[in-house]
Amino acid sequence: MKNTTQLTALSLVLAATLSTEAAQPPKMKMTTPIPEGIETPNRLETHLGTLTSFDAVPDKKTTQKVYDDLDLRRATEAFLDALPIASMSAMEKGVRSFGPVNVTAALFENQMDSKSLWLTPNTVSIYQVCWVELGNEPMVIETPPKVLGIVDDAWFHYVVDFGNAGPDRGQGGKFLLVPPGYKGELPDGYHVARTETYGNWVVWRGFPVNGSTKPAVDATKVMFRVYPLSQKDNPPKMNFINVSGTEHNTIHRMDYEYWNEVNETIQAEPATGISPELRGRLASIGIEKGKPFNPDARMKKILTEAAKVGSVTAQALAARPRSEIFYVYPSKRVWTNPLPGGHYDFLENGATMLDARIDMHFYATGITPAMAARNVGVGYQSEAVGRFRFSTISGPLVLGR
Repeated sequence: MKNTTQLTALSLVLAATLSTEAAQPPKMKMTTPIPEGIETPNRLETHLGTLTSFDAVPDKKTTQKVYDDLDLRRATEAFLDALPIASMSAMEKGVRSFGPVNVTAALFENQMDSKSLWLTPNTVSIYQVCWVELGNEPMVIETPPKVLGIVDDAWFHYVVDFGNAGPDRGQGGKFLLVPPGYKGELPDGYHVARTETYGNWVVWRGFPVNGSTKPAVDATKVMFRVYPLSQKDNPPKMNFINVSGTEHNTIHRMDYEYWNEVNETIQAEPATGISPELRGRLASIGIEKGKPFNPDARMKKILTEAAKVGSVTAQALAARPRSEIFYVYPSKRVWTNPLPGGHYDFLENGATMLDARIDMHFYATGITPAMAARNVGVGYQSEAVGRFRFSTISGPLVLGR
C-alpha cells in the first residue's frame, strides 16, 4: 500500500513537471527573450468580465463582448462630439416650420416667452432669425443697423458677424455669403463671408428703444433681405412673421432619434466641413454620407444606450464641471462660464477643450468670437454675462436644460 501511494505521488510530480515543461516554449538557438508587459495574457479579468484568448486570438464570446463595448464607446463619444450638429439640425427645423427658406424671417416682435423652446434666450432682446440655403451661387444678405447678428453654418461653425460686432460696425450692410467650393468672381461692395455648408443659421438681436420693440422690428422689415446674387436687381419679397407667443421647438432630441437628426445634416452637407476624426467615428456607428442609416437591432440597442449615457454626461459637464477653469469664482464654485479662457473655437494651445465644447453646445446656442472678446460698447459683454449660470453644486441650473 505504501509503495502504491509513493508511486502515485511520484506520478503526480512527474505529470506536473511534464505539464509545466510543455507549457513553456522550448529554448532554441534563436529564441529571443520577451520583455515583460508587451504580451496580453490569454485570460484577463476586466470590467467586461473574463476575456479569454488562445495564442492572442480572442474567442468568439470575448470578441463579441469587446465589439459591443467598442461600439458603445464610439457611439457615446459620437453623441457628445456631434452635439453642435444636432443642435443646428433642430434650429433648422424650427426655423423652416415658419415658411420657405431664404424668403422667411421669424421675428419675436413682442419678445420671447416660455412657449418658444430655445436654448438660453432672454425676454429683453428682440430675436430675429432666418434660415439661408445656398445653391450654386452666392447669396446676398442685407442687414439692419444696431443689432448683434451672427451667421453660423450647419456644423455650428462660426461664419461671420454682422451689426455692432461685424464689419459693418452696426450701420447695416450688404453681405455676400459664398457657398462651398465656389470659384466664380465676386463683385465689390459686399462684406464677403465663405461658408462650409449650404445651410446657414442667420440670427440677430435688436434692442428695445424706450421700452418699445417697434424701432428694431421696423428696421428689420425695411432693410433685411436675402436673395441670390443673380437677382440683385430684382430681389424677391421677404415674408416677416411675428412668432412671439407661438409654440415651436428648436431643441434637439436626447434619445435614439438624436441619431436621425445628425444623419439628416450629414447627408445634406459637404463632408469636408467636419474633421476626419468625427466623420470616422460617425461612420463606425453607421452614419456616413451617401449611405443609408439603417442600424440592426443590436446596434439600435447600443445607440439607444449611448444616447442615455451621453445625455447625462452632457448634463454633468454643464452642471458640475470638473475643472476650475469653468468657475468664475473658483473658491465658491457657484457661477460657471462655458467659454473658459475666451476661446470661442474651444482651442487651447492647439488642443480641443472637449468638455467646454460639450458644455456650450449642450446648453446654449450661437458661436462667435465676439462672444468671448472684450468689445466694450459693442454689446456682447451682456451676452457673455448671460452665458454665466449657477452650478448645481450650489444652486439650481438657471439657464439651459
